[in-house]
Amino acid sequence: MFDINYTEEIKKISNWIREIVHVSGFFGVVIAVSGGIDSAVATALCVKALGKENVYCVLLPFGKLSEEHTKDAMIVLKNLQIPSQNIKEINIEEAVDSVIKNAGNGGDVRKGNIMARVRMIYLFDTAKKLNALVCGTENKTENYLGYFTRFGDEASDLEPIKKFYKTQIWNLGKFLGLPEKIISKAPTAGLWESQTDEGELGFTYKDADKVLYYHFDKNLSGDQIMANGIKKEIIEKVLNYVKKNEFKHKLPHEFN
Repeated sequence: MFDINYTEEIKKISNWIREIVHVSGFFGVVIAVSGGIDSAVATALCVKALGKENVYCVLLPFGKLSEEHTKDAMIVLKNLQIPSQNIKEINIEEAVDSVIKNAGNGGDVRKGNIMARVRMIYLFDTAKKLNALVCGTENKTENYLGYFTRFGDEASDLEPIKKFYKTQIWNLGKFLGLPEKIISKAPTAGLWESQTDEGELGFTYKDADKVLYYHFDKNLSGDQIMANGIKKEIIEKVLNYVKKNEFKHKLPHEFN
């Protein structure tokens, strides 16, 4: 279902990144490295396209909450041999707490959105300072589900892995030689204690990918998707999640 020529795709993406960056008048990219598979794959592709000396990696931990993820991010950067002068770590805890203090505590989801948006402020400011483009890390699964924070983790200048489902991202990671720990770890945005993507979503990425593939790529109905061996409950959960966040793809509304 998700079988592609990964060697050929990696070559195509690398060429595309190089062209986009150079045609835009830049030489490098800035990318937030979280310790997860998406940012690891995107970073590896940028290194292949531009050379490690032109890839600037920013770690944006939220205090102790991000300690393990920061360690994983450093494992990725060591694997990719990113120069130490190209690595910057900024603890966002004080900035986020300041916003929450002034805006009022609205629970985990609002706090998570603030964290995602504060990270983007630092990322774009760093890109301005270094005269580079911001590389995003969004995948196709998250995009279809609307599982992102507007003006937060969805903000970028280029998106090299947005055409790939999460299942394909894991495979890309293997082809790129990324550490097994990064490939096998549970996906998380690290927005609160014990938060995982699949726990928050209520279904696995593997199940979501199948439903989204049949729904969007093959244009099948719910009953037709069920005929492919997927439980009705999972289909409904995934498609309801898509419907709930569909508005994100239609913003901003513009008056003509």
